[in-house]
Amino acid sequence: MLGTMTSARPYRDRTDAGRRLCASLSHLRGRTGLVVLALPRGGVPVGLPVAADLGCPFDICLVRKLGVPGQPELAAGAIAADSTIVTNDEIIARTHTTSRDLDAVIAKETKELGRRERVYRGGAPMVDVAGRTVVLVDDGVATGATMRAALSTLRRQGAAELIVAVPVGPEGVARDFPEADVVICPMTPQHFRGVGGAYDDFAQLTDEQVCAMLDATRPTTWRRGNRRSD
Repeated sequence: MLGTMTSARPYRDRTDAGRRLCASLSHLRGRTGLVVLALPRGGVPVGLPVAADLGCPFDICLVRKLGVPGQPELAAGAIAADSTIVTNDEIIARTHTTSRDLDAVIAKETKELGRRERVYRGGAPMVDVAGRTVVLVDDGVATGATMRAALSTLRRQGAAELIVAVPVGPEGVARDFPEADVVICPMTPQHFRGVGGAYDDFAQLTDEQVCAMLDATRPTTWRRGNRRSD
């Protein structure tokens, strides 16, 4: 389900984007075996209203971009928490990224994934996705590397159906994710210049903000008193 952007900044913030994304997912209301997973950090405030609207469990799927050395925003690939790795061979070749370069980035991001696992989960297990329909949410897609890594790891975990749901992405975004069963992206501007261009407020989220959002979805007996962000 793809649409066309009608204004320069259609979303006030990520929560607004999530609420508006619900309209494109309304056909899933009442479906059993449904779970919403968000890619932190930015996908969390988008995914929360989606999960609330669908009345299903909410969790995170930890992935990290493998940035090109010296150009960290340019993705040579991505890695998931279970060490699933996807690479962008075109970017690697164009930037002359060596195997040693990539190994160093993988080691760095593996360490960061471990830190986020401790901070965000605090020992709580990830929801079991085997046999379930997973709605995978982020605040948008550009290169799509982290989304592809998430799709790959979730398929390995036995997800029955994978639905990518993002508020904004480039034209033809559905073709970028052959691993997904469905791709939903309401806004696909002809001249896509990045995810942040769709938001009035696209401020970077902190670990503390993400943890507060996650705490609201957890049982009160689940404590984070010893959590640290370093």
